[in-house]
Amino acid sequence: MSTAAALPTDAVPTSPRFWRWIVILVSAGLVSGCFSFRREPPRPGRTTLAAPAVTLSALTVSNYLVIEAKWDKRGPYHFLIDTGASVTLVSPELAARYGGKNPFPPDAPLVRVKSAEGDTALLTPTWLSRLQLDTARFEDVQALVYDFAPLSSHLGIKIDGILGFPLFRETLLTLDYPHSRVVLQRRTGAAPIPGLAIAFNNDRKTPIIPVRLGDQTFAALIDSGSDASLSLNPVGLQPVFAVAPRPGAMVGTLTSDRAQQIGRLDSTLMIGNHALNKPVVDVTDELSSLGGGILKYFTVTFDQHRSQVTFQRDSTDPIPPETRRSAGLSFMKTPAYWRVASVVPGSPAASAGIQPGDLVTRLNGDPVAQWDIRRYELLVATATAIEFTFLHGAQETPERIDVFDLVP
Repeated sequence: MSTAAALPTDAVPTSPRFWRWIVILVSAGLVSGCFSFRREPPRPGRTTLAAPAVTLSALTVSNYLVIEAKWDKRGPYHFLIDTGASVTLVSPELAARYGGKNPFPPDAPLVRVKSAEGDTALLTPTWLSRLQLDTARFEDVQALVYDFAPLSSHLGIKIDGILGFPLFRETLLTLDYPHSRVVLQRRTGAAPIPGLAIAFNNDRKTPIIPVRLGDQTFAALIDSGSDASLSLNPVGLQPVFAVAPRPGAMVGTLTSDRAQQIGRLDSTLMIGNHALNKPVVDVTDELSSLGGGILKYFTVTFDQHRSQVTFQRDSTDPIPPETRRSAGLSFMKTPAYWRVASVVPGSPAASAGIQPGDLVTRLNGDPVAQWDIRRYELLVATATAIEFTFLHGAQETPERIDVFDLVP
């Protein structure tokens, strides 16, 4: 499960189902063992780094690091790195371009992928001859084919692939969130990694580590494929909440939706000796996980050879709690309009009578095509109210909706 947490769609212009669908598909076999190309997660046939360290600039989008790579005339290509994913997903275009030596016959059976909720989907397997990130080259990459059009629309960037954790088995992988970059290093001869190293000893090389909540210890997946903070399965923990979990946006799965339950813990989360005071938490019945909302404070280095991850942060001060603000709406996004996917119960948007299926054409007077996710998130974080223009037949009607603290 690459992220048990819901995408906080009350603060972004799309429905969560696109990203959560991808995440579940990628990650389902990681925890449950229900999918893998073989028993051990796939790794590239050959990994070559032209330099001891390859530094990739990244664009930070909604707590995700999006890297850009160009190795042929059709690029650049854009990828997300998902440490919670057991396989790599690539677009049909990339699969067609670099799957020429695909060992899978045309009539090869589709791969059945199962989510933690029991939903299933079928994806086409492929085998890329190469995938290149600057001067880091990966050959014979096993992958599944997926259409990223909805995710690309959501992020405002054409996404060509989601790179799973096993792809980086032969490298030291550093996700440097504070400096918006990714660094790949050769394992041999690399300088010591500063910070606190935590072991993730398990036979599937999955970055699941022990973390502490008050005086209780539990296992959590390090999940760069989620932009949430802490996704917590409370079974056996009896957590105490400063702000009780409340319904948020609807969280989409493969075949159904469920209401997000989001609140604030009344205790400190400890990752080694790093403290996060009273973090926002998504209550889940899946594996607990640490998403980009927490990882963004750290430089995180994964050493799969030693089965350990290192957290480094310049400051030793506890990370203070953040307020989760919301416009009370989530959307499915198209260039012409945003369709309301869900309305947060008890929100000003619900009081205004906004219904799922309503169409939004403008925000604060600007066409929705001018609003990418970063601009919208900044608006939600800073505005006291937003003017949404709704389309009813041929009539556009502005409606001023207060922004509120979903989790104070």
